[in-house]
Amino acid sequence: MNKRLAKRHKRQVSRAKERVRLSKPDLRTPEQIKAARDSSRPIGARGSDGIIRNPTPSIRNGQARGFGSSAKTDV
Repeated sequence: MNKRLAKRHKRQVSRAKERVRLSKPDLRTPEQIKAARDSSRPIGARGSDGIIRNPTPSIRNGQARGFGSSAKTDV
C-alpha cells in the first residue's frame, strides 16, 4: 500500500470512528415489550392456536384470476 492510499485509509477510519453511534438500552418492561409486539402484529395473522390464517387466497394454487388470452376471443 503506498503512502497516498495509507493516508486515505487512515482518514476514512478516523472519520468512521467519529460517526459511531451507540444504541440506547431498551428500558421497557417485558410486559410492555410483549404488548408492543402484539399491537404491531397484523390483524388476523395468527390465531390463538398458532396457525397462520390469511384471508386472501394464494395465487400459487393454480387458479388464474381471469388474466389470460381466453378473454381476447370475444373480439
